[in-house]
Amino acid sequence: MAPSELKELKDQLQELLKKGYIWPSTSPWRASVLFVKKKDGSMRLCIDYRQLNKVTIKNKYPLSRIDDLFDQLKGTSIFSKMDLRLGYHQLRIKESDLPKMAFRTRYSHYDLLVMPFGLANA
Repeated sequence: MAPSELKELKDQLQELLKKGYIWPSTSPWRASVLFVKKKDGSMRLCIDYRQLNKVTIKNKYPLSRIDDLFDQLKGTSIFSKMDLRLGYHQLRIKESDLPKMAFRTRYSHYDLLVMPFGLANA
């Protein structure tokens, strides 16, 4: 990683620690991290779970048809709206699965405590 990316990595790790999304890990597993540039020029920290995804049994559910969904709404008068910004980080990972979510950086080894994007079945 370039020096500017290392600074960004340190800043983002501190923020994740502060929010309680990660903690130090002793897991024998690890995934690597990388940055992806967003449209606004900022950097998104990504964890490369391709190896874990290869051995994950994928969920398979049929998608509902849109007309069936509209039929279910017929006659209703109350609707909910949810803000799903950073929605993945709002879901906790089961404690027994935490070691599988481990990732390694130049600075330390961490367990991810919340659902990441890029993980199969997320």
